[in-house]
Amino acid sequence: MLHPNSDIQSKNIGKGTQIWQYCVILEGAVIGENCNICFNVFIENDVTIGNNVIIKSGVQLWDGITFEDNVFVGPNVTFTNDLKPRSGQRLLNFFKTVVKKGASIGANSTILCGITIGEYAMIGAGSVVTKNVPDHSLWYGNPARFKGYLCNCGEKLDENLNCNQCGLKYHFNNEKRIEFI
Repeated sequence: MLHPNSDIQSKNIGKGTQIWQYCVILEGAVIGENCNICFNVFIENDVTIGNNVIIKSGVQLWDGITFEDNVFVGPNVTFTNDLKPRSGQRLLNFFKTVVKKGASIGANSTILCGITIGEYAMIGAGSVVTKNVPDHSLWYGNPARFKGYLCNCGEKLDENLNCNQCGLKYHFNNEKRIEFI
């Protein structure tokens, strides 16, 4: 469903995607299947959104942003693409921001440009993210700080990297990245 009160210029929108009223989607944007783009979202040209992504109301996605599959972005999350903005100066190359598969970003968070938010990571509401966030990690605050590790299901892992909710077990691999056992 593409709402008639939205300005949808892109032809690159996957099947089953819903775009609600008062959204603006520029021509170069690519949006996957089964996404839900809520009221009053703006998406620039150099933006790629995977499948099954939910973007809540009041979010603006500027050039250089990529969301992988199954990402959740809460209402009024702010993304940037310029570390030294000045009026009248147009960047030719934007910093790239990547939100990896299964990551969630809480309402009213600010994500500085050039950041990668890892797979299944979670950013708490109102956080300011100033550096890369590893896979399966929980970050919140201003600036956002590491608060623990998370399971794919979203529950915090115990000190042995086990999920007491769904029973999955994790460990660190040779690259010091968390993964299933």
